[in-house]
Amino acid sequence: MSVNDIVAMKGMEKISVLTAYDYSTSLICDRAGVDVLLVGDSAGMVVLGYPNTVPVGMPEMTMFCGAVARGAKRAMIVGDMPFGSYQPSASVAVENAVQLIKAGCDAVKLEGGSEIIGTIKAIVDAGIPVMGHIGLKPQTSSLWEGYRLQGRTKVSAMKLVQDAKALEKAGVFSIVLEMVASEVADEITKSVTVPTIGIGSGVGCDGQVLVLHDMLGIYEDIKPKFVKRYSELSKSIFDAVASYTREVKEGKFPEGSNTFHMSPEELDRFRKARKK
Repeated sequence: MSVNDIVAMKGMEKISVLTAYDYSTSLICDRAGVDVLLVGDSAGMVVLGYPNTVPVGMPEMTMFCGAVARGAKRAMIVGDMPFGSYQPSASVAVENAVQLIKAGCDAVKLEGGSEIIGTIKAIVDAGIPVMGHIGLKPQTSSLWEGYRLQGRTKVSAMKLVQDAKALEKAGVFSIVLEMVASEVADEITKSVTVPTIGIGSGVGCDGQVLVLHDMLGIYEDIKPKFVKRYSELSKSIFDAVASYTREVKEGKFPEGSNTFHMSPEELDRFRKARKK
């Protein structure tokens, strides 16, 4: 999937996006037909155990992106630029974006609207596709106002529309709308020519994204209202691990089918050698 493929899906076919952080799950998601794999800095929370996404740095993101790139063959891979990797200057942002592309990503994602237009233009001018992200911005929301619905008032709704149009003009190929009131998300989707990818922003967006560990029921520290649980793997994994532990302690595992043996001839030679 290329940038042109994703853009062409607007108004024609809904875009399926999921986060991925490792080789094994990216391979599964890719085979299942996901259009875009977002290597999100949410990995800091669901994989590394950080309380939020702020501590995640470029070394971690580069590692996660490389692992996902080695698993996916069809899906487009978008790498999150972590907090601090693009705020210092446009030149620093370009350097870090290049790192993610070299790691295997097809594009990068930045959080922010009008305030980072110059940075986005610099990255796009460097030949790197950019996915925008407005509405709730996890990297900074925890520092300022917490995780709250965006676009609840006329003023904030107008600002979101303006930011979306500014991002489009700057050259982004798509825009993530996180926790935006559905009415506002619908208006933004109609106002821009690039696809919108919603998360907690209603069905009117051109596509949807969820954190894989949320929709599979693996990560339980936070349970956002907008997440639909397609499975409850946490319980399945717990039950499997508990069964394994019990069988190990009771001597029931490994069984004969899980064990390798020497040939009778070699076993006899080994035992004779041990007696000498």
